[in-house]
Amino acid sequence: MPVAIIQTTIDTQQLLERTHSTRAGAMLLFVGTTRELTGDRGTDWLDYECYEPMALNKLKELESSAHQQWEITALEIVHRTGKLLPGEASVAIAVSSPHRQAAFQCGQWLIDTLKEEVPIWKREQFSDGQQQWIHPEMEQSQPHD
Repeated sequence: MPVAIIQTTIDTQQLLERTHSTRAGAMLLFVGTTRELTGDRGTDWLDYECYEPMALNKLKELESSAHQQWEITALEIVHRTGKLLPGEASVAIAVSSPHRQAAFQCGQWLIDTLKEEVPIWKREQFSDGQQQWIHPEMEQSQPHD
């Protein structure tokens, strides 16, 4: 399962186990979590939605491109949909590679490109009762953190 969209908690230990290899000298795990604050506004929850066939196809393209750009032993990308509370993981990327530089570069490229290109939308429910939908095109103009 190199790429997946799930509606349950992301098991990061399983990701590490599935991407582990004795051929790899480096393993990288990136986990994106729901913040309780966006700027100075409190967040009650995030709600992620996607058209799964389209989002999975784009994730598969990213996985293939990563293998072409870096010497990767294994990689997995998992994105969660549905309602997520502060502290819960929305996305996880695990990369194993013979060398750390490739793992770091690949992981950073994957999360940055995923946020820009994969059609997964999020609705942020603020503590003041307001909501805001964010889609990939909007995130390109916002600072990455």
